[in-house]
Amino acid sequence: MARYLITGIAGFIGSTLAHALVEQGHEVHGIDNLSTGNLENLADIRQQINFQEMDLQDVAGVKSACEGVDFILHQGALASVPRSVKDPVTSHESNINGTLNLLVAAKDAGVRRIVYAASSSAYGDQPTQPKQEDMLPRPLSPYAVQKLTCEYYIQSFYRAYGLEGVCLRYFNIFGPRQAADSPYSGVIAQFTYKMMAGQTPTIFGDGLTSRDFNYVDNAVSANLLACTAPSEVATGRVFNIGTGKSHNLNEVYATIAEHLGFTAKPIYGPTREGDIQHSLADISRATAELGYSPKAHFHEGLKKTVAWYLEEKQKNEAAALKA
Repeated sequence: MARYLITGIAGFIGSTLAHALVEQGHEVHGIDNLSTGNLENLADIRQQINFQEMDLQDVAGVKSACEGVDFILHQGALASVPRSVKDPVTSHESNINGTLNLLVAAKDAGVRRIVYAASSSAYGDQPTQPKQEDMLPRPLSPYAVQKLTCEYYIQSFYRAYGLEGVCLRYFNIFGPRQAADSPYSGVIAQFTYKMMAGQTPTIFGDGLTSRDFNYVDNAVSANLLACTAPSEVATGRVFNIGTGKSHNLNEVYATIAEHLGFTAKPIYGPTREGDIQHSLADISRATAELGYSPKAHFHEGLKKTVAWYLEEKQKNEAAALKA
Protein backbone atom coordinates (compact mmCIF):
# COMPACT_ATOMS: atom_id res chain seq x y z
CA MET A 1 0.00 0.00 0.00
CA ALA A 2 1.13 3.55 -0.75
CA ARG A 3 1.54 6.56 1.53
CA TYR A 4 -0.61 9.52 0.49
CA LEU A 5 -0.48 13.12 1.65
CA ILE A 6 -3.71 15.07 1.15
CA THR A 7 -3.57 18.84 1.45
CA GLY A 8 -6.87 20.39 2.46
CA ILE A 9 -7.82 17.03 3.97
CA ALA A 10 -10.54 18.49 6.20
CA GLY A 11 -12.28 20.10 3.25
CA PHE A 12 -15.02 18.76 1.04
CA ILE A 13 -13.02 16.93 -1.63
CA GLY A 14 -9.99 16.23 0.57
CA SER A 15 -12.05 14.44 3.21
CA THR A 16 -13.87 12.41 0.58
CA LEU A 17 -10.52 11.33 -0.85
CA ALA A 18 -9.34 10.40 2.65
CA HIS A 19 -12.33 8.15 3.22
CA ALA A 20 -11.76 6.39 -0.12
CA LEU A 21 -8.05 5.80 0.55
CA VAL A 22 -8.64 4.53 4.09
CA GLU A 23 -11.24 2.12 2.73
CA GLN A 24 -8.64 0.83 0.24
CA GLY A 25 -6.12 0.26 3.03
CA HIS A 26 -3.62 3.00 2.17
CA GLU A 27 -1.60 5.04 4.67
CA VAL A 28 -3.18 8.48 4.74
CA HIS A 29 -1.53 11.66 6.00
CA GLY A 30 -3.17 15.04 5.77
CA ILE A 31 -2.63 18.71 6.45
CA ASP A 32 -5.15 21.53 6.67
CA ASN A 33 -5.08 24.97 8.25
CA LEU A 34 -8.81 24.62 9.03
CA SER A 35 -9.58 28.09 7.66
CA THR A 36 -12.35 26.54 5.59
CA GLY A 37 -11.97 22.83 6.40
CA ASN A 38 -13.88 21.08 9.17
CA LEU A 39 -12.55 18.20 11.27
CA GLU A 40 -16.10 16.86 11.52
CA ASN A 41 -15.58 15.71 7.93
CA LEU A 42 -12.95 13.28 9.24
CA ALA A 43 -14.58 12.27 12.52
CA ASP A 44 -15.29 8.66 11.57
CA ILE A 45 -11.74 8.00 10.26
CA ARG A 46 -9.80 10.28 12.62
CA GLN A 47 -8.00 7.34 14.26
CA GLN A 48 -7.02 5.86 10.89
CA ILE A 49 -5.22 8.89 9.48
CA ASN A 50 -2.28 11.08 10.48
CA PHE A 51 -3.56 14.67 10.60
CA GLN A 52 -1.59 17.86 11.23
CA GLU A 53 -3.10 21.31 11.47
CA MET A 54 -0.78 23.25 9.20
CA ASP A 55 -0.72 26.04 6.65
CA LEU A 56 0.96 25.40 3.31
CA GLN A 57 3.02 28.53 3.89
CA ASP A 58 4.72 26.82 6.85
CA VAL A 59 7.92 25.88 4.99
CA ALA A 60 9.44 23.65 7.69
CA GLY A 61 6.14 21.95 8.46
CA VAL A 62 5.37 21.18 4.83
CA LYS A 63 8.88 19.85 4.33
CA SER A 64 8.41 17.45 7.23
CA ALA A 65 4.95 16.39 6.03
CA CYS A 66 6.31 15.36 2.62
CA GLU A 67 8.97 13.00 3.99
CA GLY A 68 8.35 9.39 2.96
CA VAL A 69 5.27 10.24 0.89
CA ASP A 70 4.56 8.45 -2.40
CA PHE A 71 1.70 10.58 -3.74
CA ILE A 72 0.41 14.05 -2.91
CA LEU A 73 -3.21 14.92 -3.64
CA HIS A 74 -3.11 18.70 -3.52
CA GLN A 75 -6.61 19.93 -2.73
CA GLY A 76 -5.70 22.72 -0.32
CA ALA A 77 -6.72 26.18 -1.54
CA LEU A 78 -8.91 29.19 -0.94
CA ALA A 79 -11.27 27.93 -3.61
CA SER A 80 -13.60 30.77 -4.47
CA VAL A 81 -13.89 33.30 -7.30
CA PRO A 82 -15.79 35.88 -5.18
CA ARG A 83 -13.31 35.54 -2.30
CA SER A 84 -10.39 36.14 -4.67
CA VAL A 85 -12.04 39.26 -6.06
CA LYS A 86 -12.67 40.59 -2.56
CA ASP A 87 -9.19 39.75 -1.21
CA PRO A 88 -6.75 38.88 -4.02
CA VAL A 89 -3.63 39.15 -1.84
CA THR A 90 -4.66 36.55 0.75
CA SER A 91 -5.95 34.33 -2.03
CA HIS A 92 -2.63 34.64 -3.87
CA GLU A 93 -0.58 33.84 -0.77
CA SER A 94 -2.59 30.72 -0.04
CA ASN A 95 -2.98 29.39 -3.57
CA ILE A 96 0.33 30.28 -5.22
CA ASN A 97 2.85 30.63 -2.40
CA GLY A 98 1.46 27.59 -0.62
CA THR A 99 1.64 25.48 -3.77
CA LEU A 100 5.21 26.57 -4.48
CA ASN A 101 6.27 25.61 -0.94
CA LEU A 102 4.63 22.22 -1.42
CA LEU A 103 6.37 21.62 -4.74
CA VAL A 104 9.80 22.43 -3.32
CA ALA A 105 9.20 20.12 -0.36
CA ALA A 106 7.92 17.34 -2.63
CA LYS A 107 10.95 17.65 -4.88
CA ASP A 108 13.37 17.52 -1.95
CA ALA A 109 11.56 14.54 -0.38
CA GLY A 110 11.55 12.47 -3.56
CA VAL A 111 7.76 12.27 -3.82
CA ARG A 112 6.74 10.10 -6.78
CA ARG A 113 3.89 12.24 -8.09
CA ILE A 114 1.67 15.18 -7.19
CA VAL A 115 -1.91 15.36 -8.43
CA TYR A 116 -3.20 18.93 -8.44
CA ALA A 117 -6.78 20.14 -8.09
CA ALA A 118 -6.77 22.64 -10.94
CA SER A 119 -9.84 24.58 -12.06
CA SER A 120 -12.00 24.94 -15.14
CA SER A 121 -12.04 28.67 -14.36
CA ALA A 122 -8.80 28.79 -16.39
CA TYR A 123 -10.91 28.78 -19.57
CA GLY A 124 -12.70 31.97 -18.60
CA ASP A 125 -15.27 33.20 -21.08
CA GLN A 126 -13.97 31.27 -24.07
CA PRO A 127 -17.16 30.91 -26.13
CA THR A 128 -16.31 27.47 -27.52
CA GLN A 129 -18.14 24.59 -25.85
CA PRO A 130 -17.16 22.06 -24.67
CA LYS A 131 -13.85 23.18 -23.20
CA GLN A 132 -10.79 21.29 -24.41
CA GLU A 133 -7.46 21.21 -22.61
CA ASP A 134 -5.49 22.69 -25.51
CA MET A 135 -7.67 25.81 -25.71
CA LEU A 136 -5.98 29.11 -24.92
CA PRO A 137 -6.64 29.97 -21.25
CA ARG A 138 -8.48 33.21 -20.53
CA PRO A 139 -8.83 33.56 -16.75
CA LEU A 140 -11.26 36.25 -15.61
CA SER A 141 -10.68 36.34 -11.84
CA PRO A 142 -7.68 36.39 -9.49
CA TYR A 143 -8.64 32.84 -8.43
CA ALA A 144 -8.53 31.61 -12.02
CA VAL A 145 -5.14 33.26 -12.56
CA GLN A 146 -3.80 31.63 -9.39
CA LYS A 147 -4.99 28.14 -10.26
CA LEU A 148 -3.58 28.42 -13.78
CA THR A 149 -0.26 29.71 -12.46
CA CYS A 150 0.03 26.64 -10.25
CA GLU A 151 -0.52 24.39 -13.28
CA TYR A 152 2.48 26.05 -14.91
CA TYR A 153 4.54 25.62 -11.75
CA ILE A 154 3.73 21.91 -11.64
CA GLN A 155 4.65 21.45 -15.29
CA SER A 156 7.89 23.41 -14.82
CA PHE A 157 8.90 21.33 -11.79
CA TYR A 158 8.58 18.20 -13.91
CA ARG A 159 10.77 19.67 -16.66
CA ALA A 160 13.33 21.18 -14.29
CA TYR A 161 13.50 18.57 -11.52
CA GLY A 162 11.67 15.46 -12.72
CA LEU A 163 8.86 15.78 -10.15
CA GLU A 164 5.90 14.07 -11.76
CA GLY A 165 2.72 16.12 -11.71
CA VAL A 166 -0.79 15.78 -13.10
CA CYS A 167 -3.30 18.65 -13.23
CA LEU A 168 -7.01 17.88 -12.98
CA ARG A 169 -9.24 20.76 -14.03
CA TYR A 170 -12.33 20.29 -11.88
CA PHE A 171 -15.71 21.34 -13.23
CA ASN A 172 -18.07 22.31 -10.39
CA ILE A 173 -17.68 19.41 -7.99
CA PHE A 174 -20.58 18.89 -5.58
CA GLY A 175 -21.67 16.35 -2.99
CA PRO A 176 -21.81 15.46 0.72
CA ARG A 177 -19.48 17.34 3.12
CA GLN A 178 -19.44 20.48 0.97
CA ALA A 179 -19.80 23.49 3.30
CA ALA A 180 -23.22 25.02 2.83
CA ASP A 181 -23.28 27.94 5.26
CA SER A 182 -20.73 30.20 3.58
CA PRO A 183 -21.22 32.85 0.88
CA TYR A 184 -18.28 31.17 -0.87
CA SER A 185 -19.89 27.73 -0.99
CA GLY A 186 -20.89 26.06 -4.24
CA VAL A 187 -24.31 26.90 -5.63
CA ILE A 188 -25.82 23.46 -4.95
CA ALA A 189 -24.76 23.60 -1.31
CA GLN A 190 -26.03 27.17 -0.95
CA PHE A 191 -29.39 26.50 -2.56
CA THR A 192 -29.96 23.40 -0.43
CA TYR A 193 -28.93 25.07 2.83
CA LYS A 194 -31.17 28.08 2.29
CA MET A 195 -34.20 26.08 1.21
CA MET A 196 -33.88 23.81 4.25
CA ALA A 197 -33.89 26.97 6.39
CA GLY A 198 -37.04 28.21 4.66
CA GLN A 199 -35.13 30.99 2.89
CA THR A 200 -35.35 31.76 -0.82
CA PRO A 201 -31.98 31.46 -2.61
CA THR A 202 -30.73 34.13 -5.00
CA ILE A 203 -29.74 33.24 -8.55
CA PHE A 204 -27.20 35.70 -9.93
CA GLY A 205 -28.14 36.52 -13.52
CA ASP A 206 -31.11 35.10 -15.42
CA GLY A 207 -30.63 31.50 -14.31
CA LEU A 208 -29.54 30.34 -17.74
CA THR A 209 -25.92 30.25 -16.63
CA SER A 210 -24.87 26.62 -17.04
CA ARG A 211 -22.21 24.43 -15.48
CA ASP A 212 -20.90 20.90 -15.82
CA PHE A 213 -21.83 19.77 -12.30
CA ASN A 214 -19.80 16.72 -11.28
CA TYR A 215 -20.53 14.51 -8.25
CA VAL A 216 -17.58 14.23 -5.88
CA ASP A 217 -17.14 10.46 -6.26
CA ASN A 218 -16.13 11.08 -9.87
CA ALA A 219 -13.42 13.50 -8.75
CA VAL A 220 -12.11 10.91 -6.28
CA SER A 221 -11.90 8.36 -9.07
CA ALA A 222 -10.01 10.83 -11.27
CA ASN A 223 -7.42 11.52 -8.54
CA LEU A 224 -6.71 7.85 -7.95
CA LEU A 225 -6.45 7.15 -11.67
CA ALA A 226 -4.04 10.09 -12.03
CA CYS A 227 -1.78 8.55 -9.39
CA THR A 228 -1.46 5.23 -11.19
CA ALA A 229 -1.50 6.27 -14.85
CA PRO A 230 1.76 5.60 -16.75
CA SER A 231 4.24 8.47 -16.54
CA GLU A 232 4.46 8.89 -20.30
CA VAL A 233 0.68 9.36 -20.48
CA ALA A 234 -0.10 11.54 -17.49
CA THR A 235 2.96 13.44 -16.29
CA GLY A 236 2.91 17.16 -17.00
CA ARG A 237 -0.55 16.89 -18.53
CA VAL A 238 -3.82 18.68 -17.90
CA PHE A 239 -7.12 16.78 -17.82
CA ASN A 240 -10.70 18.03 -17.66
CA ILE A 241 -12.68 16.35 -14.90
CA GLY A 242 -16.37 16.82 -15.56
CA THR A 243 -19.23 14.80 -17.00
CA GLY A 244 -19.58 16.19 -20.50
CA LYS A 245 -23.11 17.42 -19.70
CA SER A 246 -24.28 20.78 -18.39
CA HIS A 247 -27.27 22.02 -16.38
CA ASN A 248 -28.42 25.60 -15.90
CA LEU A 249 -29.10 27.21 -12.54
CA ASN A 250 -32.85 27.34 -13.04
CA GLU A 251 -32.84 23.56 -13.50
CA VAL A 252 -30.63 23.07 -10.45
CA TYR A 253 -32.92 25.27 -8.35
CA ALA A 254 -36.06 23.47 -9.52
CA THR A 255 -34.59 20.01 -8.88
CA ILE A 256 -33.43 20.81 -5.34
CA ALA A 257 -36.77 22.50 -4.61
CA GLU A 258 -38.60 19.38 -5.77
CA HIS A 259 -36.52 17.14 -3.48
CA LEU A 260 -37.22 19.43 -0.51
CA GLY A 261 -40.84 20.33 -1.28
CA PHE A 262 -39.83 24.00 -1.49
CA THR A 263 -42.35 26.06 -3.48
CA ALA A 264 -40.99 29.63 -3.57
CA LYS A 265 -39.64 30.99 -6.84
CA PRO A 266 -35.99 32.13 -6.90
CA ILE A 267 -34.85 35.68 -6.35
CA TYR A 268 -32.80 36.97 -9.28
CA GLY A 269 -29.84 39.27 -8.68
CA PRO A 270 -27.15 40.91 -10.83
CA THR A 271 -24.40 38.82 -12.41
CA ARG A 272 -21.33 38.63 -10.16
CA GLU A 273 -17.92 39.97 -11.14
CA GLY A 274 -15.64 37.19 -12.42
CA ASP A 275 -18.41 34.67 -13.10
CA ILE A 276 -18.59 33.04 -16.52
CA GLN A 277 -21.77 32.27 -18.42
CA HIS A 278 -21.29 28.69 -19.55
CA SER A 279 -18.89 25.87 -18.76
CA LEU A 280 -18.90 22.35 -20.20
CA ALA A 281 -16.07 19.82 -20.17
CA ASP A 282 -14.74 17.74 -23.01
CA ILE A 283 -13.58 14.69 -21.05
CA SER A 284 -12.31 12.66 -23.99
CA ARG A 285 -8.63 13.08 -23.02
CA ALA A 286 -9.22 11.93 -19.43
CA THR A 287 -11.31 9.02 -20.68
CA ALA A 288 -8.75 7.88 -23.24
CA GLU A 289 -5.57 8.44 -21.23
CA LEU A 290 -6.57 8.04 -17.57
CA GLY A 291 -9.46 5.64 -18.00
CA TYR A 292 -11.75 8.21 -16.35
CA SER A 293 -15.49 7.67 -16.72
CA PRO A 294 -18.03 9.47 -14.52
CA LYS A 295 -20.11 6.77 -12.87
CA ALA A 296 -22.32 9.01 -10.73
CA HIS A 297 -24.58 11.22 -12.83
CA PHE A 298 -26.07 14.60 -11.98
CA HIS A 299 -29.58 13.70 -10.83
CA GLU A 300 -28.39 10.65 -8.88
CA GLY A 301 -25.64 12.70 -7.21
CA LEU A 302 -27.98 15.58 -6.44
CA LYS A 303 -30.49 13.26 -4.78
CA LYS A 304 -27.72 11.77 -2.58
CA THR A 305 -26.41 15.23 -1.74
CA VAL A 306 -29.76 16.68 -0.67
CA ALA A 307 -30.43 13.56 1.41
CA TRP A 308 -27.07 14.02 3.16
CA TYR A 309 -27.80 17.68 4.01
CA LEU A 310 -31.20 16.70 5.40
CA GLU A 311 -29.62 14.00 7.54
CA GLU A 312 -27.01 16.44 8.87
CA LYS A 313 -29.74 18.97 9.68
CA GLN A 314 -31.67 16.35 11.63
CA LYS A 315 -28.51 15.32 13.53
CA ASN A 316 -27.77 18.93 14.45
CA GLU A 317 -31.34 19.54 15.60
CA ALA A 318 -31.30 16.38 17.73
CA ALA A 319 -27.97 17.39 19.29
CA ALA A 320 -29.33 20.86 20.05
CA LEU A 321 -32.32 19.37 21.87
CA LYS A 322 -30.00 17.27 24.06
CA ALA A 323 -27.77 20.22 24.91
